[in-house]
Amino acid sequence: MRALRLGLTGMVVALLAACGGHGEPAEAPRPALVVHPGGGAQAALSAYAGEIRARQESPLSFRIGGNLVRREVSAGDTVRQGQLLAVLDPGDQALQAQAAQAQLAAAEADLTRARGDLARYSKLVDQQLISRSAYDAQLAAFKAAEGQAQAARAQANVARNQAAYTQLRAPRDGVIASRQAEAGQVVGAGQTIYTLAADSGRDVVIALPENRIREFRLGRPVLVELWNAPGERLPGTIREISAAADPQTRTFAAKVNLPGDAAKAVELGQSARVYVADTGPQAELRVPLSAVQRDANGRTAVWVVDPRTHQAKSRSVTLGRYGDVDVPVLNGVAASDWIVAAGGHLLREGQAVAPVDGNNRPVMQAVAATKPE
Repeated sequence: MRALRLGLTGMVVALLAACGGHGEPAEAPRPALVVHPGGGAQAALSAYAGEIRARQESPLSFRIGGNLVRREVSAGDTVRQGQLLAVLDPGDQALQAQAAQAQLAAAEADLTRARGDLARYSKLVDQQLISRSAYDAQLAAFKAAEGQAQAARAQANVARNQAAYTQLRAPRDGVIASRQAEAGQVVGAGQTIYTLAADSGRDVVIALPENRIREFRLGRPVLVELWNAPGERLPGTIREISAAADPQTRTFAAKVNLPGDAAKAVELGQSARVYVADTGPQAELRVPLSAVQRDANGRTAVWVVDPRTHQAKSRSVTLGRYGDVDVPVLNGVAASDWIVAAGGHLLREGQAVAPVDGNNRPVMQAVAATKPE
């Protein structure tokens, strides 16, 4: 019996020794749903519909009313400064100018006579042949004639200007953007005949929503994409923002300046999109609420997967105000990091994971582990 017990003991020892020669089986990587933090540098650009407009658009009109007898240009024509655009019937203004010129001639004749009489009266009073009061009366008559002549001269100039106002000329170089009157139409003073788009530059006019107006400032860089040239984006800057919202649409009108080279590539009235990089809360790095954990020290943290080793590492972060499904990360992670979005409470520091996306597909290529020397 003693020999039997010794034999059994030896077998047990041998079995234990044999088991002790093999290490514990390696732990399989735990599948982990990973995502990139949303927003930040990878946030989508906000797009706003716009229209190409001239930087200076001037409504052109006659200073006087009358019958429009001739149009010299039409919409789309290029004009030069001083070029004749339209003509009113000059009949009445020509007659008024002639009448004013005749009144000026009569007033100047009276002034010439009064000047001669004053010269003679001056000699007579010096010789004491007339009284001083008679000379003073003649001096007053001369000043009155002089004033009449000045008034007639001013009236003749006004009449001459009125006659010139029957011709509408371009105040600067540009393009006729629109026409609002036809030949034969009786127009009033100040009624728009043409709209002139000056050659001084081109803007893109957009409307900004009132809930984001504080995110925009003058000089902010943007990108402009023409509707007929998709994919080609021109540089621009915000040049002007309206101080008040439109009472109907509740949006703020803004103008985007296009530099010289970009302005040459656009035409008036073209449709465009203006892309602006988000800078508000939607542009912050954000992670799902399920990714937020507590580390060993009780601090707020997230699990970050090393793309080279596929190991999960806890990283302390500073969070902003919690949302319904995610939370902004103020610091601690970058937009390129892979964050464990679910199951973080089951991980431990340095644990190997198998990163997958929402469709259970691998998102990172495996990297062979380096063997220790």
